Amino acid sequence: MTGLLIAFEGLDQSGKQTQAELVSEHVRARGRECRLLSFPDYATPIGSEISKALHGEREYGPDVMQLMYVANRYEKRSEMADALQHGVVLVCDRYLASSIAYGEAQGLDAAWLCDIQRHLPRPDLTILLDIAPETAVQRKASGRDRYERDLTLLSRVRQSYQRQTTHDGWLRLNGERPREAVSADVVNAVETLLARP
Repeated sequence: MTGLLIAFEGLDQSGKQTQAELVSEHVRARGRECRLLSFPDYATPIGSEISKALHGEREYGPDVMQLMYVANRYEKRSEMADALQHGVVLVCDRYLASSIAYGEAQGLDAAWLCDIQRHLPRPDLTILLDIAPETAVQRKASGRDRYERDLTLLSRVRQSYQRQTTHDGWLRLNGERPREAVSADVVNAVETLLARP
């Protein structure tokens, strides 16, 4: 049995963590081993540095930030590849597309952002939970990091995500709907993947 990699993408407060947790429970209930990953992973050395930058303790340019985000995923690469080889379903709260969306929104080259991630495991399905930047702000009124406070940036991030959904392996869902409605669509898509030989 081959493993599967499912990635959730979208602006903060779009419901990524909630849907990732729900789909992980669903996969386990079907008798498959499932692991939930979240990026950035702040528990790693590079993740710790990212956290400091996001909270104003460090100052890095957009290119350095995206290199750190990508390196943070590479810290988990061998663990992820091993799990997939052993038939595990991996569910990621943010993955490859986040660097493209946020990097492109800050003027970085999307092709470069794709290229530096080419040795990471590819998702079998990437689900965009699409919400307006204003919705993200309404859902989290305080404690927002530097990216979450910039509505103009978030609009560009959303546009990049929407462009990326035209590629194969993407599912774009309206994340403004009730959680249960979104979850039903997510489960249907995941069931299709699980049914593959």
